Amino acid sequence: MTEKLDDHEWSQIRETVLIINVAVARIKHAMTDGDDSVSILSQSFIDMVKSAQQITNDAKDIEASPARDKIDKECMEISRQIQNSVIAFQFYDKLSQRMGLISEALNSLTEVLKDSSKTHEQEEWKNLQDTIRLKYTLDSDQEMFDAVINGMSIEEALKIAVEKTSEHEIEFF
Repeated sequence: MTEKLDDHEWSQIRETVLIINVAVARIKHAMTDGDDSVSILSQSFIDMVKSAQQITNDAKDIEASPARDKIDKECMEISRQIQNSVIAFQFYDKLSQRMGLISEALNSLTEVLKDSSKTHEQEEWKNLQDTIRLKYTLDSDQEMFDAVINGMSIEEALKIAVEKTSEHEIEFF
């Protein structure tokens, strides 16, 4: 529970900064949890690949038979599933990078908000926007940023970004 401040100590800017800081902390905490899980999963996939390779190698010592063919087929299926999982990890990495950028952007915003001399300076806000935009490496993210900054609704900008991303399937970053 938070303590109540005297009226002269209270300000909307201070409260905004605190709320943004909570959001940044939550993002970083979620990313840490996600990174820990991905590390465990990554090691599991490495172990599965090694096991599948060992089974394939051991199967070569078995005479040609339907059982050997089935073992080879199953090992190939395991490899295919692992490849699909690696693609999913690439999307997680993309998500993680985006969340990191959001965290950085919110931190940059709080720096402007904390300094009352900056909050009323149009140039400070322009610099903040430029700094945030330059950190985006994906075209779809830059375009969504530009669209929202130029007044497009979040829903419409997101719809356009999703359509553009799905056209390209995987966007390298």
